[in-house]
Amino acid sequence: MRVAFASEPAYPDRPNEDFIGATANAVVLLDGASIPPGVTSACSHSVRWYSHTLGSTLLAEMTQSAGPLPELLTQGIKHVTSLHDFTCDLTHGGSPSATVIMLRQAADHLDWLVLGDSTLILDTGTTEPLVICDDRLEQVAAPHRARLDSLRGGTPEHAEARREYVETLGQYRNRDGGFWVASTDPLAADQALIGTIPANQVHAAAVLTDGAADAVSRYRLITWRQLLDVLTQDGPAALIRRVREAERSDPHGERWPRSKTHDDATAANVIVHE
Repeated sequence: MRVAFASEPAYPDRPNEDFIGATANAVVLLDGASIPPGVTSACSHSVRWYSHTLGSTLLAEMTQSAGPLPELLTQGIKHVTSLHDFTCDLTHGGSPSATVIMLRQAADHLDWLVLGDSTLILDTGTTEPLVICDDRLEQVAAPHRARLDSLRGGTPEHAEARREYVETLGQYRNRDGGFWVASTDPLAADQALIGTIPANQVHAAAVLTDGAADAVSRYRLITWRQLLDVLTQDGPAALIRRVREAERSDPHGERWPRSKTHDDATAANVIVHE
């Protein structure tokens, strides 16, 4: 595989909580779940620490083992949990968490795993690419967004509504009937979407955190097919620039209501075969 990627924090003076890493036959993408001011956590580690520690662990596992991806994710979550379970109260719902995408090429096939609301796109050469995103978070969140979406971004009222929104979603995290992400419970790996596809059926793939996928899913700037074309022709950084332009044109979320003006954005273009 040939991989090109770009990753940009929401703001230059804040840490990027996304993680992207790749080898010749594996790609790992994580989107750390930001914790807004006012939401308490009994874990002393940052979201960036969690996403980057788990991401690098998973990439190492994928280069050393041909085991099933859910099994590797289980092992990775267990390992990272072991690094701070004696120093932090990991029973608290505010422990750091992240979405996960794992993509691996074997001799003649691609294995993939998606956990959480990051997006994997497989270009199979048909008119419409195969778009894979775990939408359980969106299903849970939609009924709770009314107040947040009604308020002008950048105001104290909006910030308070976001805090309440995040705390409410925490009640649904990693439980049946809710949504699943990587955090402290290795059983979350069993809830991931997984699949295998012959490598010769996939020309290219894209992996995107929601901050980059918003070009299609929120702002409707382009289609998924056009997004693949942008990644191939102009590069991942060009896609992120388009997202930033849309965000700057609507700083208070009046056209596109959202919880944050800007989000960390990461995109990778993966050429499987020419």
